[in-house]
Amino acid sequence: MTYSVIARDPFTGELGVGVASCVLAIGRVVPWAKAGVGAAATQSHTRRGYGPHGLAGLEAGLAPADVLGTLLARDADAQTRQVALLGADGQVAAHTGVDCLPACGHRTGEGYSAQGNMLASESVVDAMADAFAYTPGALAERLLASLEAGEAAGGDLRGRQSAALLVVGPERLAEPWDAVPIDLRVDDSDDPLGALARLLRLQRAYENNDTETLAVLAPDGPRDLHAALDAARRGDLLAAKQALADLRQRPGWDSWLRTNADAGRLPYLAELLD
Repeated sequence: MTYSVIARDPFTGELGVGVASCVLAIGRVVPWAKAGVGAAATQSHTRRGYGPHGLAGLEAGLAPADVLGTLLARDADAQTRQVALLGADGQVAAHTGVDCLPACGHRTGEGYSAQGNMLASESVVDAMADAFAYTPGALAERLLASLEAGEAAGGDLRGRQSAALLVVGPERLAEPWDAVPIDLRVDDSDDPLGALARLLRLQRAYENNDTETLAVLAPDGPRDLHAALDAARRGDLLAAKQALADLRQRPGWDSWLRTNADAGRLPYLAELLD
């Protein structure tokens, strides 16, 4: 009833999971990952415990195949499950139970695994695997490209509702929650992958201080701020000052702007407020 991809970036060592489904809020169920440890996808009559228990086994130094074998052996309903595990070194192990709803299956490659069940056709998994393997770029964008290829091949037989991306860092940390660069979820949408792509584009814009993109995609208020900063970047100081003048009329904004200008957090802001 879901399709997903787990993978390791061979250049950065980042680990991630992408998932899409015709199920409400699939991001709260399927994807699991821990910085420097591994990633997991658990679906098809989902048993969430495969996520945390799988990561615990990987953190203890066991190979994904051994961890998965142990978890399946303890599960009386293992043949209804679909699970994939990925180690920090890129080793993968996947299981599609014989009682999973067709079309279903998985395909593993170097540092990744694509899997799905109750799919429109068996070509969905192959399309996902091929897209991940041949798409360049950062891990999150490659995971999204894989999901988009799966959707183009038919995706979930029932339709679409939610999607999620989760990416964690390559190093084990005492506080691993500090190494979660991507955690994006679309819980209910007519076009969950389109909405997920927009969120990823918005996050990249924030990361790169891309005022041109933020002037379009950011929410009301911040959108006006970034429109002013982008106008200043282009040298249109009159338009920039007018945009800020309008923004400063809103309750609380003038103080917020001055605080950030004094801290030097946003380019051009101090000059525009003078």
